Amino acid sequence: MKLKDSFIIIFLILISSLLIFYKFNQIPKNLSFDEVDFAHLALSLNGKSYIPYSTLATGHSTLYFYILLLSFKLFGITNFALRLPSALFGILGVVMFYQVMKEAFKKYYGWLPFVLSIIFITTRWFFNFARFSFEATLLLFLELASTYFIFRILNIKEEKGKINNWELFFSGVFAALAFNSYTPGRIFFLLPIGFLIIRKFSVKQILLFIIPFLILIAPLGTYLTTHKDNRVDQEFFLKNTELSVNKKVEFLWSNISSTALMFNFKGDVNGRHNYPLKPALNQITGSLFLMGLLICIYNIKKTRNQFFIGYFLLGLVPAILTYPWENPNMLRTFTVIPSVVYFIGMSLYFLIKIVFLFNHVRDKIFIKTLVVTVLIIIICFSSLYEIRTYFVYQQTVFKQAFDIRESLPKAIKKLSVL
Repeated sequence: MKLKDSFIIIFLILISSLLIFYKFNQIPKNLSFDEVDFAHLALSLNGKSYIPYSTLATGHSTLYFYILLLSFKLFGITNFALRLPSALFGILGVVMFYQVMKEAFKKYYGWLPFVLSIIFITTRWFFNFARFSFEATLLLFLELASTYFIFRILNIKEEKGKINNWELFFSGVFAALAFNSYTPGRIFFLLPIGFLIIRKFSVKQILLFIIPFLILIAPLGTYLTTHKDNRVDQEFFLKNTELSVNKKVEFLWSNISSTALMFNFKGDVNGRHNYPLKPALNQITGSLFLMGLLICIYNIKKTRNQFFIGYFLLGLVPAILTYPWENPNMLRTFTVIPSVVYFIGMSLYFLIKIVFLFNHVRDKIFIKTLVVTVLIIIICFSSLYEIRTYFVYQQTVFKQAFDIRESLPKAIKKLSVL
C-alpha cells in the first residue's frame, strides 16, 4: 500500500469514527423494540451448538447475532455493546468503499475515490444506520468486500495480467457471508457470479468462486430447504395466494413508484430510518445521482457501469417485493448506497472532463482549478447539510421512534416473559 493511501485510509477512519461515535448512545438515547429483540436473539444463542437460523425477532440468519453475542461477552449487556458491531462495520465499510472506488476509477483521477468516500460517509442514509444495532452495515461491508475482489480481477483481466485465484476465492467467501447475514444479502451473489460468466471467465475460475460460496452457505441453505423463512413468508406479497393477479400488479407498481420517488422527492416515513418523508438524498447529491445514472445508462457498454447499474437494481428488489405500506424503505434498500455514490462520481468525472476539453482557453489552468474548487465546496456544503439534518432535525423524532426507555437487561427480561 502506498503512503498516500495509508494516510487517506487513516483520515477516513478518523472522520467516520467521529461521525458515528459522536454522542453515541445519546442520539438515539433510547432503544427500539427491534434492538431489544435482536439482543434477546443473540443471548439465546449462548451455550448452544451452532444454529444458522433463529425464529426469534420474526426470523433471522444468525451470523450477525453471534457477533452481537461476542460483543456482549466482551463489554457486558449494555446499549454500547449492542450498537458497537454496527458502528464498527460502518467504519470498515467506509474503508472498503474507498478501495472499491479506487478499483472502479483506476483509470481516472486519483482524488475521486477519496472525495466519493467523504460523500459516502457523510450521507445521512449511511451513517444513521451505523449508529444503532441493525444488520445493514455488516451486509454492506461484506458486499463491498466481495465487490472489491471482483473489480481487482476485472482490472487484471483487462490489463491481460495473471489473475490471482485467491481473489476469486475471497470474493466467493464474502458473497457467502453476505448470504448468511441480513436477508437482502441472499441475492447479492447473483451479481458477481453473473459478471464472471458475462466476462467469459473459465469454468475453473468460476468454480473458485462457487465452491467456497456453496460450502459456507450450506448450513443456512440446508435449513431453508426444510423450514420456512418466517420473515420472507410474511413480507413477500407475491407468495400470498389470497391476492389476485391485478392486486399484485398494483402492489408492484406502487412499490416501484414509491421507491423511485424516495431518492429525490418523498422518503421513508419511519423515524428510525429517516426524518419522516424527507428524500433520501439532498438537492445536490440527488441531482448528481440522477445525472450520473443517465450517464451510466448511456454508456451501458462499459463494464463498471453495467456492474453498478446491476448492483443498484438488485438493491431495490427487497423493497419492491414487499407490501407497499412498508415502502419506501431506506433500510431494505440500504445496499444501493455504493451505486448511488458511484453515479455521483460519474457526474463529477463528466463535469471535470467537459472543463478539461477547453484546452484552447488562455487561462485553462486557472479555470480548471476554479471548477474543481467550486465542486469541492459544493460537496462540502452537501456533507455539512446532511450532518446538520441528522443531528439537529432527525434526532427530534427519535424520542418516538426509539421508545424503550428501560435498561437493556430489564427490557430483555420483560421480553422473555412475554
